[in-house]
Amino acid sequence: MLTIIPSPLLRQALVADAATSAACGLLMTLAAGPMSGALGLPEMLLRVAGIVLVPYAAFIGWLGLREQIQRPVAWAVVVGNALWAADSFLLLASGWVEPTRAGYAFVIAQALAVLMYAEFQYVGLRRSEVRAATA
Repeated sequence: MLTIIPSPLLRQALVADAATSAACGLLMTLAAGPMSGALGLPEMLLRVAGIVLVPYAAFIGWLGLREQIQRPVAWAVVVGNALWAADSFLLLASGWVEPTRAGYAFVIAQALAVLMYAEFQYVGLRRSEVRAATA
């Protein structure tokens, strides 16, 4: 399997994404109730999304600190971020939730931040050095 030596941009994008995801995940997990009222989003949605973000943040933070990573894993992070952003916009367009204006702003802002990280990770991945994996 191909591995890469992550470029500085990829490392920084992974670590920044991890920090942001951890902060947002902890906030949504611990303050889902108050956030639900202010944002007009279901408390369970906020709490589950927060719980998902915490291990994700730990994983990509770990990836960002690795000397080498598997190329498909790096691509999975980029694709996963793109899907998260698309799902965020789908959530708003679907009518499944009735967010307040603050809720729309929250969902749109986090989706745009995730897209930004996906773009930085994509460019950083393209700049990374490819190596054949050794056993």
